[in-house]
Amino acid sequence: MTPHPSGPPTLPESPFAAFGLPDTPGTDAFWAAAQAPAYTPAGDGGWTALFLWRGSPAAVEFESWSDPVRLARWHETDCWYAEVSVPARFRVTYQFRADDELYADPLNPVGAGGERSLTATPDAPPQPHWPSVGPDDVLPLPRTRIRWASERLGGRRTVRVHPVAGGGPAVLLLDGDDWLHLHPAMTAFDAAAAAGDIPPVTLVFVPAKDRLAEFGCRPELWEAIRDELLPLVAGCGVPVDLDRLVVAGQSLGGLSATYAALEFPDLVSRVACQSGSFWWTPEAADLPDPLAGPVGGAVAARLRERPVPAGLRIAFDLGEHESRMRPHCERVEKLAEKAGATVRTSRSASHHDRAGWRQALLRDVAWTLA
Repeated sequence: MTPHPSGPPTLPESPFAAFGLPDTPGTDAFWAAAQAPAYTPAGDGGWTALFLWRGSPAAVEFESWSDPVRLARWHETDCWYAEVSVPARFRVTYQFRADDELYADPLNPVGAGGERSLTATPDAPPQPHWPSVGPDDVLPLPRTRIRWASERLGGRRTVRVHPVAGGGPAVLLLDGDDWLHLHPAMTAFDAAAAAGDIPPVTLVFVPAKDRLAEFGCRPELWEAIRDELLPLVAGCGVPVDLDRLVVAGQSLGGLSATYAALEFPDLVSRVACQSGSFWWTPEAADLPDPLAGPVGGAVAARLRERPVPAGLRIAFDLGEHESRMRPHCERVEKLAEKAGATVRTSRSASHHDRAGWRQALLRDVAWTLA
């Protein structure tokens, strides 16, 4: 700071002007105008993102991308900030950690659940049909609710069912609670159907209790879905045509959906897989680096053994910035097509993050049913 001859000290010129933020940082006028994250182009073709937090020391934490970034204080004001380099075409989930608590960004109206925010670079492709969800918004839930007490899996879980545009082929959404409570899939599918971008479907939100145990390449989950869950779904008036059943999964869920199509062909023949965890082998969890094992893991080994079941349609999507996942996913994509599946591949503007996968979810479910 430099002394002012006739008043309080003045601060150096704010670096935030480059992001379009006026007034002196920390003043009421500054906070009234602040919207964050804000972006400016970086010399490497990417972007610099400005994150702002008011009050106490904080760090910004990202979903599966980057280590946490601690915010710096702007002199003696209540303004804490970080300038973060992000790649081109990027969408990410983030939150602030302050005083050992997690918070959504109060300056960002776009969220995912009460403690998460979403942001995208200016060049990221749009995500039509997905509404902006603020941290205080309560997402609607499907009216139909099934209590599933599984003998094979153990425990009780609640499965929600929602007919889109009057209902149609069943679409099993693995990690269903995330698609209910963090990302409003029900609303997005309704909007996409109203726009003619997807056909009528019936969404079945399937929750997981132990993802690693249930979504590994093991038969118990799919035996339970076939013998326990689908009869319950049919019992509440939703016809399940197994020739048109779609399974959609992400990460370990994508691995499980692909495994089901290979090992339970009478049950699953249409898959929407985003960033499948194709590094998985039975031994992977015990490795210091699970992704350092055989490329393509157990699914690639299975695809080398024999052709895929007739009629398999599988859409693969992967985050553009998932460099370590890419070899595993590309190996499985190529082997699946070589083994006889009808394959679609695409890349989303994200890292390993549901915020990037969700537009692919709508598109790929529609493609599997085309």
